[in-house]
Amino acid sequence: MTDTATAVRRSFSPIVAAVELLVHSNVFISLSATSVAVTTVLLADLRPDPVPLFIVFAATLFVYSFNRITDISEDEENVPRRANFTRRYGRALFAVGVVLYLTALVLAFVFDLPGATFVALPVVVGIVYSVGRAKRVLLVKNLIVGFAWGAIPLGVGVYYGVLFDAEVLFLSVFFGVTLTVAAALFDIKDIEGDRQEGIRTVPNVYGSHATRIGSAIVYIALVPVVLASASVVSRDLLVLLVYLCYTVAYTPFATRDRGTLFYGLVIDGEHVFLAGTVVLAELAGYV
Repeated sequence: MTDTATAVRRSFSPIVAAVELLVHSNVFISLSATSVAVTTVLLADLRPDPVPLFIVFAATLFVYSFNRITDISEDEENVPRRANFTRRYGRALFAVGVVLYLTALVLAFVFDLPGATFVALPVVVGIVYSVGRAKRVLLVKNLIVGFAWGAIPLGVGVYYGVLFDAEVLFLSVFFGVTLTVAAALFDIKDIEGDRQEGIRTVPNVYGSHATRIGSAIVYIALVPVVLASASVVSRDLLVLLVYLCYTVAYTPFATRDRGTLFYGLVIDGEHVFLAGTVVLAELAGYV
């Protein structure tokens, strides 16, 4: 039995290594942010365009690669494997993020894309989150994350000239709220490191159990909001109920003993899951 278990672990080790590479390199979280843009484009009935998707991917890779370097002392306590990865490859990945982000800026300003100045927002967010002391204040850290992700639909709206479209505005608020909650859940795995760094988080102050309960309550409370909005704005928004089922399902498992792959793949993958669901619904003619 032991030999069989060992053989099974070895057979899956290349897959685990590949997943760790995607998560620790911030490629997966960048794909997740891009998925928010994809979801917005499809639910708002906009024409698919690779340019805004590239801009979102590049900006996210830049911000998160920068954050991994500035937060390495916290990661050494919370996620040592990621900290080790950052020490070895962090600066190279940050350089790639800088190149891609500068390319996005050049595209935006040289070709005079709609809302070009909006592309500069990630720099401000990255500095406030990674360098400033604002994230040490309870909930501010989570609200910054929620604001940044909620700004993605707005950026899409600016690019397409539909900033005040009802679907765009609703998705901005919806993703802003859900990502604020997800950021609080993410802090459960970082309790010890955040305490050492003097960062007050929801799990540090109220405990991981209360954080899970509160998060589930918010997710469930969004169900009637989506139902009401679907009846007023667009029935296409009903697909968000699938997303809420996904988030409620993983919330009880967000414990301190879960590895980085749970948080980096399952929770960060919620928007990849949603975008895939929306694409399938689009192909099936439901949205």
